Amino acid sequence: MIKILIADDQQLVRESLKIVLDSQDNFEVIDIVENGYLALQSIKKRVPDIVLMDIRMPKLDGVQCTKLIKEKNPEVKIIILTTFDDDDYIFNALKNGASGYLLKGTSTQNLCEAITTVYGGQAMINPDVASKVVKIFSRLANASIQMDIDKSTVESITSSEWKIIGQIEKGLSNKEIASELFLSEGTVRNYLSSILDKLDLRDRTQLAIWAVQKRLFDRS
Repeated sequence: MIKILIADDQQLVRESLKIVLDSQDNFEVIDIVENGYLALQSIKKRVPDIVLMDIRMPKLDGVQCTKLIKEKNPEVKIIILTTFDDDDYIFNALKNGASGYLLKGTSTQNLCEAITTVYGGQAMINPDVASKVVKIFSRLANASIQMDIDKSTVESITSSEWKIIGQIEKGLSNKEIASELFLSEGTVRNYLSSILDKLDLRDRTQLAIWAVQKRLFDRS
């Protein structure tokens, strides 16, 4: 059972999300709160597996709340709920350790898939905003986040794995990569797991940032 905390300042949104997620056999919404401060208080009582975090909230927004949660409970995965005009918030939330973001109003299926994906240790970025994601990754890559990977480790990456990395850098999901490269989703997951193990990276978000950094470095 995946334990979920919902943090959103709109009562209708958080209550609707609770109803949708509680109807799923493998999800349990353990609390709903209206701001980041209350989210921190809730986690002290019971630690969730996943936090669905609104990015704009009073008292303590999703960006700062993400940072504070990850400092105290790094094992908690955070999915940011966002709108199209939240670029700066998204950038800082990902920098602070969020595992991905979804557009508000996404389908129930996409929401459930995102939760399951992030719970499994991967990142999830809404496929409808892939171009925005690439820009955010580029900003992250140019920020003060340096990922030093041993040269011999990089040289161990196979040509097939580089193809996967190229698609990850574009912000594509496993399903989209599978379609693009004529592979099964299982094969894509296996490749991704192997790449992350080789490079000792946490998730596909870190991988995408590293890939952008490497491309920019190689061009210089």
